Amino acid sequence: MFVFYSDTVPPSPMEALRDHVSEDAMEFPGFFSEVPTITLRDPLAAFLGLSKSGVMFYAYADAVKLAGHSCPIVADAYLMVRRGLSQLSGDELPERGNVKVYLCAPRDEGTTGVIAAVATLLTGAARETGFNGIGTRHRFARRDVLRFDATFDGIMALRRSDNGRGVILDLDMTIVPFAREMQALLPRVMTEQADEDERERFATLWQARVEQMLIRHADDPALIRVCEWKAAA
Repeated sequence: MFVFYSDTVPPSPMEALRDHVSEDAMEFPGFFSEVPTITLRDPLAAFLGLSKSGVMFYAYADAVKLAGHSCPIVADAYLMVRRGLSQLSGDELPERGNVKVYLCAPRDEGTTGVIAAVATLLTGAARETGFNGIGTRHRFARRDVLRFDATFDGIMALRRSDNGRGVILDLDMTIVPFAREMQALLPRVMTEQADEDERERFATLWQARVEQMLIRHADDPALIRVCEWKAAA
């Protein structure tokens, strides 16, 4: 009986699975690359040596990876934060960690949690689990600056921590309606009665609506409405 030894360590099951997953499995729709990005500066990143400038870039794909899916809510949450930060910063780069986020709805209502998660990603604003800062002065803290059950007429509001300027953001998704085909497709997909062709068509139409919001209506004031928030912080 002969026993052969090899210097090569066999791959673990997880490594074997990963090796068989092609890069195509992680490919996003082509329009993702056309979605406007968000550029901001994070002083904490500069302080800890991530980059000298602290400048960071966020793309819609970052929000998708966080949420695990691409839908009108994820898209519009991304656009609302983008529009709000632009309104508050003017010609300056928005400062991540310098914005408080307010949501009108309760934290467990509908898609509020998804919107809050995207807002946290882009602004750094977090609930009680957020970063508590550095040192006794809690520099760069992001804890307890994301709040629900706020009182204003809109979906989301942003307020700068340094100068108190605020904006209210609201959304009208009827500006980009579903394709008519979805009236028949959606119930069949939801009840698992759709065949493969119908499921593929559903997915195509779903992302087509998202694409319209993110590309054609990214700066449409009818989709994302912005107004100054004069209420006390």
